[in-house]
Amino acid sequence: MRLPEYAGKMLKHRGGRCKTQAGKDTAVQGTNDSSIVSKCSAAGLGYFEDNFLKCFVQKTVRRSPLINRGYYIRAKAMSHCQMKFLQVTQGHPRRQILSLGAGFDTLYFRLKASGLLKDAMFFEVDFEDVVKRKAALIKADSHLQEILEDAEFDPHGQNRELVIRGIDYTLVGIDLKELDKLGRVLIEAGISPEAPTLLISEVVLTYMENSKSDGVIAWAAKFFSSAVFVMYEQLQPSDPFGQVMQMHFQQLNSTLHALQLYPDKETQRMRFLHRGWEKCFCIDMNQFYYGLLCQDERNRVDQLEPFDEYEGWHLKCSHYFILTASKGQLRDRLLLSGVLGTSLSIAVPTFVPHSVPVSKLHMDPNVVGMVGSVDDNTALARFGLQCALLQPDCVLVTGGAGRHGREEGVYILFRAETGWRTVHAKVECITGTEWGARMFHTVTPLPGCRTCVVFGGRSSPLQPVCSVLRLTWNPLNPENCSSLKLNVHQLHCFGTLPPSRWRHTATLLTWKGKIYLFVFGGISVVHKALSDWHFLELESNTWDKIPVRGPAPEGRHSHSACPYAEGLVIAGGAGREHNPLSSVVLLKPVQCGFEWQELQLEASFIARYSHTAHVFGDQLYLVGGIWIEAVGVPGVAVIDLTSGQCREYTINTCSVPWPVMMHSHSSLLLEEEKEILVIGGGGNCFSFGTYFNLLPLVLNLSDVR
Repeated sequence: MRLPEYAGKMLKHRGGRCKTQAGKDTAVQGTNDSSIVSKCSAAGLGYFEDNFLKCFVQKTVRRSPLINRGYYIRAKAMSHCQMKFLQVTQGHPRRQILSLGAGFDTLYFRLKASGLLKDAMFFEVDFEDVVKRKAALIKADSHLQEILEDAEFDPHGQNRELVIRGIDYTLVGIDLKELDKLGRVLIEAGISPEAPTLLISEVVLTYMENSKSDGVIAWAAKFFSSAVFVMYEQLQPSDPFGQVMQMHFQQLNSTLHALQLYPDKETQRMRFLHRGWEKCFCIDMNQFYYGLLCQDERNRVDQLEPFDEYEGWHLKCSHYFILTASKGQLRDRLLLSGVLGTSLSIAVPTFVPHSVPVSKLHMDPNVVGMVGSVDDNTALARFGLQCALLQPDCVLVTGGAGRHGREEGVYILFRAETGWRTVHAKVECITGTEWGARMFHTVTPLPGCRTCVVFGGRSSPLQPVCSVLRLTWNPLNPENCSSLKLNVHQLHCFGTLPPSRWRHTATLLTWKGKIYLFVFGGISVVHKALSDWHFLELESNTWDKIPVRGPAPEGRHSHSACPYAEGLVIAGGAGREHNPLSSVVLLKPVQCGFEWQELQLEASFIARYSHTAHVFGDQLYLVGGIWIEAVGVPGVAVIDLTSGQCREYTINTCSVPWPVMMHSHSSLLLEEEKEILVIGGGGNCFSFGTYFNLLPLVLNLSDVR
């Protein structure tokens, strides 16, 4: 992260100002540099149009698709409110935009170049260090100076806070915490307290102590008689993603103070209403994306670059909000009104009073130096992996993405007398067969033989895995951890091959005495969510046609499928718009083949995807996942497959010393112990880094009814 090049010099001239606070201010200023580079990356790929960002970036860097999308939705939400303000104040003889903590934002230049600033004055406020750097960049660019129209650059005049003063643009260098000076300086700069005003705060106030940021909100309500305040910030600090988000900013010495007192949308609303604002509306970015962006726009964004980080995308969007507060003549001008798409109502889930305990799997402490063993117990920390039970207390772990990227290595997790151990498995590929790195694939064990079928997956969103593999092994000898050898060979299948896919399910079914691998749904390079299904007869390796009647389930990916009652049950998933689904569908055997039948559920079941599932008797257990229509995170849902009743349990992670992310994981039901073994999980957390569950976890279901 690039910091102001003369930050050290400026610190010397701050008199009695606390050095600690000065250091924090410098760190906060540094977030501007990182943010402007990310915005430039997104604009360069066509997420939104901004031809001026490159004027403020020394070196462009292409960010990851997830970061590009995150800055796209931020820019789109802010732009939506800004354009609405200009529309509702059109025709007024004077209107104003005041950008608080503006950094290197380019809004003024975009609006002026587009002819949208008629009868409007634009004011920007930020730290003196930041605005001086911005002024220097503007002064060095002839195109920017031309847009400013004879602006005066006067950083060393009598009023040193006024750094640039133009016909309709003023750049002011002042610390927002100095409220006693802010109003006076703005008046001197030409702002009018009576004119309709748009105030913008884009991830600014949260870096201030709450008493100071609350003061800014109250000051603005008192200073302007008719105004709208638009704020974009973080929320939901307590869940796993929120904890990772907070840790990231703390490491940057840029604490998100507002989250402590105002952790959700309602507390943010009341914050403004209690400080002089007359109306306030607040939505998270999932609500904005699905409610205020049309489908054509969402489809356009999907085509910009390969993308397969939906969990991180939805989590990012659920942890940021856009808020508008209004007063005076603009009181009823709620800039977030007019829902275009599906309106997401965020529910507060009803949980069963007691929770499901989660603990770390007890790993053998005596493995260091043991032949074939993995000394680093975090080797299984990855997401998008697949596991299978090879034999009692012996688990195959394959694929996914870990600390070093996509994983090609195969591991065995098995229980020894002194705890569980992880060993490297020796993989021997038959000539012409490639194992390779893959994620979001399926590994399905066959009954009565030491064989698994590996189907689908991807190495990247443009490189699906096309092969069907058969994996066989010799029995594990606990006395020799390195004895397990896996033989892998490619199946040469007959019949019509299904399209390559990932994030699908592959479940065993029996029909007319033959065993089939039933493949359903997923994502392909072409389709967002597949709705097709295929039967692979495993004795002859033939893709067969079996009649299936009834209304087919909608296309989905990242769902679950479990054998049940000689058929199977499919639950949840993400649909064609990557929106979580709440349907539970049964595939039932009938005389001529199979029949689809949707299970009628209680209204309390909340849509989710990227979970795992297991059937125990007539109970379907859904573990973790991602939801966007409820606060918090999914724990364990139990659905009665005979009645449709649903119970939601939270998970108690007090005994686990790190945030537990229960999505993109793999899990196994240990029926005798009535436990669920969870391996892996986590994913990319926007620009905050990639997070993994460090060790396998155990969910104790003994109190789940």
